[in-house]
Amino acid sequence: MAVFVTAEETLQTVDVFPAGMQNVALYRIPGLVCTQKGTLLAYSEARLNGRSDWGEIEIHLRRSEDGGLTWGPSLKIAHQSERIEGNPRKPNGGEHEQTVNNPVAIVDQQTGSIEFLYCVNYARCFSMRSADDGQTWSTPKEITEIFEPFRNVYPWKVIATGPGHGIQLKNGRLVVPIWLAYGNIGDHAPSASATIYSDDHGRTWQAGDIAVPNQGEFRNPNESMITELSDGRIMLISRNVSGPNRKLITVSPTGKDQWSKPEFHDQLWEPVCMASILAHPTIPNLVLFSNPHTRPVNAEGQEVPGGRGKRENLSIQLSRNNGMTWEQMRTIELGPSAYSDLAVLPSGRIACLYEGENTIRIATFALDWITEIH
Repeated sequence: MAVFVTAEETLQTVDVFPAGMQNVALYRIPGLVCTQKGTLLAYSEARLNGRSDWGEIEIHLRRSEDGGLTWGPSLKIAHQSERIEGNPRKPNGGEHEQTVNNPVAIVDQQTGSIEFLYCVNYARCFSMRSADDGQTWSTPKEITEIFEPFRNVYPWKVIATGPGHGIQLKNGRLVVPIWLAYGNIGDHAPSASATIYSDDHGRTWQAGDIAVPNQGEFRNPNESMITELSDGRIMLISRNVSGPNRKLITVSPTGKDQWSKPEFHDQLWEPVCMASILAHPTIPNLVLFSNPHTRPVNAEGQEVPGGRGKRENLSIQLSRNNGMTWEQMRTIELGPSAYSDLAVLPSGRIACLYEGENTIRIATFALDWITEIH
């Protein structure tokens, strides 16, 4: 496996899930966590036959015990129980396909276990657990019923966890961002964002409140990431297709309810792509954000309201005031790049697992790689 090191020797990148590995057409939707033992767990959707969000899709995971330099084998970890077949996007040809989608891991710092949630066919949700640092996993348990309270607001036909990773709050609560869609069966819009949570280390889960509704100027919020700020507030950032072309931000004191009115943040551009946010675990008020830093523009270079930016120029932004303003930014990948997820290693290095061109790649770097002046 090739390791590429810049001349500064502070940024290292490794291909973790390249297209074609194990005869998988394309890997997409990356997720990343660092366990209590310092092991990196990278996971993704293994899209066996093509790029589509629907099709024969598995969840694969790889482990790294050396900070992301080398990786163990890519293993299918879900869905290992009875197949649930049926692709509504192919009414005459998808009846034997199983879409396993939107994997989310959460490291429980109190028990050492890793909780893992995923969906099947965007219609059913399951949870499982690893008690041995991600080497083996429990039999999946269906938790779809916890999504039923959301029907009081939106009569959903599609549900999805994450993607990316969930979090554990300082009080022990596990929180996972979710989104749901309530159009036709299989459609991913119209949509809204919310959270689910567990107060018993993943044994049971409950529905929170809608965090970002689909109303007014907020158009189709969906894939969201979440973090606990050093002041105890929970910040959620949602992808959306709204006019301002900016990420939507809301905060809560609990992670389950009392969400503030969402606001567009002018510095966090929205190319209509999942992003990642991470409060640094040891440096107060410092928050990291990864996303393709692009905006939709026309031939004259003018921004197009409610458009779609190119998925390229994956960048890391840094805030030193709990996400109020973002003062520094540096590009990881200039070319094609899309979904990403962030973690912090025990050494203090930052890890960003992201979609490059026909690959999922990890970049690791010291914090001063962002803050250096070039």
